[in-house]
Amino acid sequence: MRLLRALLLEKRTQLLHNKSCMKLSIALAVHNEEKNIIRCLESVYDWTNEIVIVDGESTDNTLSIIKTFDTDNKIRIFNEKHEAMFHKNKQKAIEKCTGNWILQLDADEVVSDQLKKEILEIINPEPQNTKYVAYRIPRLNYFLGIPLKKGGQYPDYTIRLYQNGVAKFPCKSVHEQVEITQNSQNTKYKIQDTHIGHLTADLLHFPYPTFKDYLDKWVRYALLEAEILYKQGTRPSFSNNCKYLWIYPKWWFFKTYIRHLGCKDGFAGFVFSLFSSLRYIVTYCKLYEITHNEARA
Repeated sequence: MRLLRALLLEKRTQLLHNKSCMKLSIALAVHNEEKNIIRCLESVYDWTNEIVIVDGESTDNTLSIIKTFDTDNKIRIFNEKHEAMFHKNKQKAIEKCTGNWILQLDADEVVSDQLKKEILEIINPEPQNTKYVAYRIPRLNYFLGIPLKKGGQYPDYTIRLYQNGVAKFPCKSVHEQVEITQNSQNTKYKIQDTHIGHLTADLLHFPYPTFKDYLDKWVRYALLEAEILYKQGTRPSFSNNCKYLWIYPKWWFFKTYIRHLGCKDGFAGFVFSLFSSLRYIVTYCKLYEITHNEARA
């Protein structure tokens, strides 16, 4: 009987300790990420308290891979509708986190050992500098197997680490970051950059396992941008013809490849600058199609 009581007391103490140590949550939104998810989870699983995953109707082996990987039962999975505006599911993942701090990741990202160390120094045992409620993290993007360190692609700061309750996705653009707000007497106000710190270690980003994956995302984002432009009232015109078919593509290629030295990233830098400039033409063609079909309806 005494042994049973001792075991129960030890278990209760352990649960209370785990609860008090609930510091960091990982927020992930996924859709058909069987190629990427293990590498991402391996980089955070052993040193975080919980991993919240919102799955948007994956049809591949993403969910079965996650469940097999989760040997310590620290992953919580929520099933939601797949949204074209993917930030909606990212926001749902953030809202379901219970940790004091949240690290929001994409499935194709990996936390480097240096970044892990830097994050742990901030959140354990207590925040070292309480004036910061959020942190920007430098992201190193890989393309065709090469890290893009030029062309305006690095350090690619993105707000990913923040205290629970201060971050929200506006869900208006495919390339937006979270907005950081703070409660003050039942109202929310957008805090100043002085309350957002900067980390120095890299978040590694592998968005395109193959060139086909890059083209698929390239087309999908361009088409989504066209729909956003249409909803904002942008319509085909002579001036827009000039902008989207001539001015913007040339300006973007010059900006990334020449001004920001994308040429130093070799062949990968050239291809990235070229295709990222051509997206303006694809976006505008889709906008023209949407407008034409709307007029015929």
